Amino acid sequence: MTALVPDISIRVVPPTSAPAAAVLRDYYTDIVSRYWGRPVTEAELDRVLAEERSDDLVPPTGLLLVAFDDAGPVGCAGLRLLTAGLGEVTRVYVAGRARRRGLGGRLLREVESAALASGRTALRLDTRADLVEARRLYAGHGYREVPAFNDSPYAQHWFAKDLQMSKSKG
Repeated sequence: MTALVPDISIRVVPPTSAPAAAVLRDYYTDIVSRYWGRPVTEAELDRVLAEERSDDLVPPTGLLLVAFDDAGPVGCAGLRLLTAGLGEVTRVYVAGRARRRGLGGRLLREVESAALASGRTALRLDTRADLVEARRLYAGHGYREVPAFNDSPYAQHWFAKDLQMSKSKG
């Protein structure tokens, strides 16, 4: 078993900050390359970043958590604050050098704590079929598959979690 990640700190940062820009670039490099089955070009990546903006991941509409090790950002998770009681998890990513040490779960727990602190009682998210590790992570943390709640061309699986139920079990 690989050690968990006590050497990694997680902080809320603006999506326009340098660390956030770097980790979001890494996130999109990973998922777009996987989607296309080839490395994404810089021009394609710039286009995706312009289309898939993260500006709303700031109070009062959301937040962006970034995980740091001694070398810099190694992961992220976003939270959109939707209608009263509902939040949406987005941009969950762990860099290769920090994988298999529990950071994905730690980021999810931090997002859930932030959601509860903001008065949210439920979270939802969507993901692609090819992101099997993400689907396994969500299911392992109590998210259940639900009917589609959006028509995103990049979503094939939709998940939800009742935070009140999770809180009462803990």
